[in-house]
Amino acid sequence: MKFFPESALMQLEFDKVKALLSEHCRTAYAKTKVEQLRIHTRLSYIEPELKQAHEYKILLQNGVYFPNEMVLNLLNELKLLAIPGAVLSEEQFVNIRRLAESMKQIFHWFDAERKIACPALFSVVSGSYYEKAIVVQIDKVLDKYGNVRDNASDELEKIRTGLTRRRAELRRVFDRVVAKWNKSGYVSDIEEAFLNGRRVIAVHAEYKRQVKGILLGESDSRKTSFIEPEETIELNNEVFALEHEESREVYRILRELTKQLAVYAALLQEYYVIAGEYDFIRAKARFAVDIGGNYPVVHDRAQVQLIQACHPLLYLYNQRSGKPVIPVSVTLDEKSRILVISGPNAGGKTVTLKTVGLLQIMLQSGLLVPVQPHSQMGIFRQLMIHIGDTQSLEFELSTYSSHLKNMKYLIENANGRTLFFIDELGSGSDPHLGGAFAEVILEELARKHAFGIVTTHYLNLKVMANKTPGIINAAMAFDEKHLLPLYKLIIGKPGSSYTFSIAERIGMDPGLIARAKTMVAEDHFSLDKLLNRAEQDVRRLEHKEKELNKLLKDNERLRKDLEQTMQQEKHRQQIALLKEQNKIGEERIAYLKDMERRLKQIVFDWRRAESQDDRSALMKQLYAMLFKQKEKQVKEKNRKKFDVKYIETNEEIKPGIKVRMSQNNQVGIVKEVRDKKAIVQLGVMPITVDIKNLVAVKDREPETTDQNK
Repeated sequence: MKFFPESALMQLEFDKVKALLSEHCRTAYAKTKVEQLRIHTRLSYIEPELKQAHEYKILLQNGVYFPNEMVLNLLNELKLLAIPGAVLSEEQFVNIRRLAESMKQIFHWFDAERKIACPALFSVVSGSYYEKAIVVQIDKVLDKYGNVRDNASDELEKIRTGLTRRRAELRRVFDRVVAKWNKSGYVSDIEEAFLNGRRVIAVHAEYKRQVKGILLGESDSRKTSFIEPEETIELNNEVFALEHEESREVYRILRELTKQLAVYAALLQEYYVIAGEYDFIRAKARFAVDIGGNYPVVHDRAQVQLIQACHPLLYLYNQRSGKPVIPVSVTLDEKSRILVISGPNAGGKTVTLKTVGLLQIMLQSGLLVPVQPHSQMGIFRQLMIHIGDTQSLEFELSTYSSHLKNMKYLIENANGRTLFFIDELGSGSDPHLGGAFAEVILEELARKHAFGIVTTHYLNLKVMANKTPGIINAAMAFDEKHLLPLYKLIIGKPGSSYTFSIAERIGMDPGLIARAKTMVAEDHFSLDKLLNRAEQDVRRLEHKEKELNKLLKDNERLRKDLEQTMQQEKHRQQIALLKEQNKIGEERIAYLKDMERRLKQIVFDWRRAESQDDRSALMKQLYAMLFKQKEKQVKEKNRKKFDVKYIETNEEIKPGIKVRMSQNNQVGIVKEVRDKKAIVQLGVMPITVDIKNLVAVKDREPETTDQNK
């Protein structure tokens, strides 16, 4: 990716992001990779990096262990291993074994299920393999403490067996001599010591000529002499010779082991890179957790659609300070490629500009960014920035001259894959002349289809943004009532600089403010006031929209509660119906017996009937008995239940009174009357009934007993 100027990354504070990322790295490989972090312009490089960090982040959030505990720097060991004739030490072999063992754990971690669940993480090791021969060969030579085994070779086993015997014999002889000299009173308090690898006896200096042996040294006070007894000289020589043979044999064995493992030098180098890559991915994932980073949708085209985006450094600072984080949402696409942000000073314009720039760089370097996951981001090939005072003493350039020089570069090199950021476009010159030139610069950048964000206080740029295709206004919200910035970006409208409001806030003399207002052109002042009112109106509308959304959510919650209640009531009614259907009482049995008797009588009469008229009469009787009798019984039963509880009043049908439906004798409450129909509440269900089918009723008063009288 190309940058202008060279300090663009520094101005966007990408170096601070890299420093925070490096703190999470545990290996030298990962730290080096952070220092040399590349900002890619190809989707094929960016997507795997983002997916790897995203998958590892999910593992961290779910508490899933990933076996990448290898943090040693093995560059020297691996370089020596690749050099013919080099010899590695026992400790270096132990480190190589740890690397191979770490790779074994990683390869075993990726079972069939995890290969599918974490394809991006698996891609790091997909081209490699685990070679168990590395660990096997090291274990043949070294024990678990990193010492060369006695059976590493027949010669070493023979040497160490002889060495053990000589040391045991030396110990017995030495202990006997110490006991003899100690009995004579020659030995000092410390009794014995080792000097130049040889075991010696500490005797009082005045007796050093009375004992036989070799004087090897004296104490600093010269009160103690260290003497090798005559009886142990030959044994010490033999032990020394065997130790020398042992060290030579160990060296030979390690050289042979180095030669054997040299075959796997390239594979071990690959293991080292894999371990470093996983540490680097882990650092990116942990950093993403810190800043609330997510994996947005990435397209291979110029586009910015940030939803609820935060500046990562500001996010961390506010977290430490306990302050709220106010995110911004920004969209730059083919219809609105350039965003002109206006509003009061210290309102967040520059922070918004830097947020978009830094997040774009982070994304193209493979880092997760603090936005909503459904945000959409594209890929740019150039990033140009102009922030702050660029006055140059070296080239004798004024602020405005330097500003124009940078604008010249932007205009000459911008294209459809350029993302630019200009803070205070046109500042440093006469407002009218600088504003006109700023307008021309902005038109040219729009003509070249470049994408970018511009901050300004110039009124003409605000007006221009509303009528130029590809350019759109935006404003930083300001609370005029409390005279405080809200750090919230509002797309689609210009913002006022609140010059006089801020002056009032800091306590400037009202007389001076009034005089200043008289010096401003009436149309300019009126437009600024109009912007103020429009912004406050937008804020009020947003507040009402929030209240409306809250009410809609409450309504939706109530609707779901009602549906749940209705389902429960329906379930209860179904259960009651089943119970009623399964209940056969005495009345039902009596009814069935009477029906059976009457049916038999009809059959008997049918057989005796002589004319068709008689049979027709019997058919009508049968029909009435089978169908109308049942309806009559049900109605009579419901009527009896009704008469027990209610009495008819024949009042006018109106809301609030109880009514009986003539069709089924059910009682409900009238909720509303519409023309000739009424809405009656039956339990939890409202129904619509013709008024002519309703009769007004009231609750029957309980009968009083003689005692109550």
